[in-house]
Amino acid sequence: QVQLLESGGGLVQAGGSLRLSCAASGRTFSIYARGWFRQAPGKEREFVAAISWSAGSTYYADSVTGRFTISRDNAKNTVYLEMNSLKPEDTTIYYCAAAASWRAGVSAPNSYGYWGQGTQVTVSS
Repeated sequence: QVQLLESGGGLVQAGGSLRLSCAASGRTFSIYARGWFRQAPGKEREFVAAISWSAGSTYYADSVTGRFTISRDNAKNTVYLEMNSLKPEDTTIYYCAAAASWRAGVSAPNSYGYWGQGTQVTVSS
């Protein structure tokens, strides 16, 4: 099993920045990739960004490209999501995830077998 613990959410004004962190513990050697998703009430979980753990290749949703940056610290088993130029429409709960493979695709939620508890990000206008 892999456990994921997120931190760093909060309230920020439009145009501001936040950094989310997600620390992994447990069977971390089984992780191929890490990702961030977000989900608003009543909506499907939406892909935000992902990173392959060994190579460090990164992938982003079109809606966040140029504003968000995903990075990793292998020694700490931690992945980060740096969010800049935040918009009110970025307001929702953000979840980190871990995948043993990207069999269903890098942006598909069902590629990820482990999920954090979620952290709220609120961007005020």
